[in-house]
Amino acid sequence: MRLTKGSCLCGAVTYEVRGDLRSIIACHCTQCRKATGHYAAATQTLQENVRIDGNTPRWFRSSEQAERGFCSTCGGNLFWRRLQNPHISIWAGTIDGPTGLKMESQLYADSAGDYYEVPDLPRWEQSRLI
Repeated sequence: MRLTKGSCLCGAVTYEVRGDLRSIIACHCTQCRKATGHYAAATQTLQENVRIDGNTPRWFRSSEQAERGFCSTCGGNLFWRRLQNPHISIWAGTIDGPTGLKMESQLYADSAGDYYEVPDLPRWEQSRLI
């Protein structure tokens, strides 16, 4: 079984994922850009596969449908999860070491900032994802 580890910037929140991770999906929506400072790149797994150690992340309800988990010490963004859904998204940049994952598609490319080129990847609507 695959074991993936990661943490926030200061290391106060650490996590382990036991099991497979989805390929990386980029999100260009305004909320992701504001939360991360650029577009977000995330993988995903079942919440039951994730064990969080150290400090408990703080959760910010960013919409009626979802919330974002971050470190209360350094402010590092770690997670995104849709309410009432068994999956959790994990920011790819928080994973320690090589991931073996590839960015495969993107969301909300029409909302991309004007300061970067949108990757040449398939574009999906949020409703097509878990």
